[in-house]
Amino acid sequence: MRPKRKMHFEISERKVLLFASDIFFVAVILYLLNVFFDFHYFAFESETIYRPIMFIGYLLIFGTIFEMYNLQVASNQFQVLKSVVLSVSTAVLVYLLTPVLSPELPKQRLVILIFYSVVLLIMLLWRFFYAIFLASHRFSQNVILICDKEQVEELVLGLENVDPHYKIIGFVNSDSLSETSSNFHYVKEIKKSYLERFVIKHNVSEIVIASQRTDGITPDLYQQLLHLLESGNIIREYTQVYESKTQRIPVHYIERDFYRFFPFSRSNNNKLYLFLIRFLELVFSFTGLLICLFLIPFIFVGNLIANKGSLFYTQERVGKNGNVFKIYKFRTMIEASETNGAVFAVSNDKRITPFGKFMRKSRIDELPQFYNVLKGDMAVIGPRPERPFFVDEIAKIMPFYETRHVIKPGLTGWAQVNYSYGESIDESLIKLQYDLYYIKHRSIFLDLSITFKTITTVLFYRGQ
Repeated sequence: MRPKRKMHFEISERKVLLFASDIFFVAVILYLLNVFFDFHYFAFESETIYRPIMFIGYLLIFGTIFEMYNLQVASNQFQVLKSVVLSVSTAVLVYLLTPVLSPELPKQRLVILIFYSVVLLIMLLWRFFYAIFLASHRFSQNVILICDKEQVEELVLGLENVDPHYKIIGFVNSDSLSETSSNFHYVKEIKKSYLERFVIKHNVSEIVIASQRTDGITPDLYQQLLHLLESGNIIREYTQVYESKTQRIPVHYIERDFYRFFPFSRSNNNKLYLFLIRFLELVFSFTGLLICLFLIPFIFVGNLIANKGSLFYTQERVGKNGNVFKIYKFRTMIEASETNGAVFAVSNDKRITPFGKFMRKSRIDELPQFYNVLKGDMAVIGPRPERPFFVDEIAKIMPFYETRHVIKPGLTGWAQVNYSYGESIDESLIKLQYDLYYIKHRSIFLDLSITFKTITTVLFYRGQ
């Protein structure tokens, strides 16, 4: 008899669960406060129904900024405490200080304390319940790989590092020439003839086919896969799984078949989307340059004391369609830092001055690039522009690297908020996977996600 399958949600479904449950619990607790306490501050009346909606909206926005909806954070009890306290505290403070729309501050300050404490308590209880009982026990998923033996380690680490609940417990060696058995840690090699029984015995919920050799899919193995598919088992192709889990394009895996897996996002040619984005870029550019002008006197003094050199720094970068332009930044390195030729910036780079390190961490050094955005050389969101020398070097290894130049480079991007600065050719290739994912899935929702993640990066001082 087939064992009862464990409930499993995909990453996107888990995020929807978190959003929906946060809204539900906060709405319920505010309603109960209104019922049991005669405080007009919590009143659910038709004239003021926008107030709880506004507060919940604030909570979702600041929850996104403070990583409440990051599944790695949501599954960790200690990180949950930090993110929930920051999110609720900021949401309550902004709600209280919102002019016109928020209610007048009550004379009894105890009302505010009750409001804050109860919302914080219900959020902590729900999120700890999620981390302890749902994330750790209910969302685990047993998976089998069908792949070549030499691929196992790379595939297992690539998927499990992103989703700790995605457990690859076995693999079928699709190399028809190999007869020796081998295991990778807890990932057991399964004989082809035993696949169907193994799936039933170990409650496997998904089979991932990552083999690039069709001769390894024997008639017997094919029949077993067909029976499993007919029985309701999920069988997926590796590139689909990798892209949905990592939110990167597996260019290292698909190689020459790249364009078969890479339809460009319709947003890249959507006139309304491009017009809206350009309008917002102009607004952000003027705002950013005003902030830049305000900070210049302070940066000038800091530069005079700690950097001892020119205030601004220009460098050639490759933009849309391969056009080269000059990028503007506040200088963060010692002058003449590349006397021996172009090199990648690395962690704890000795060429970066102490004051320059502060500007990089806070992303202040990027502010002059709003001038590039105003000119049209760059966008606010897009792949980071790379130097011509490195573009040529990486393009030799990865011929379709220049695909990232089909859109404007950006001040921030999907790679910047998900990965550190590329310190080598190999790390630049990882960033390429993120950049291509953005080009493929570009949309207003992905842009919003990048915006919130960028704010998180600045607030938590994660720049490099």
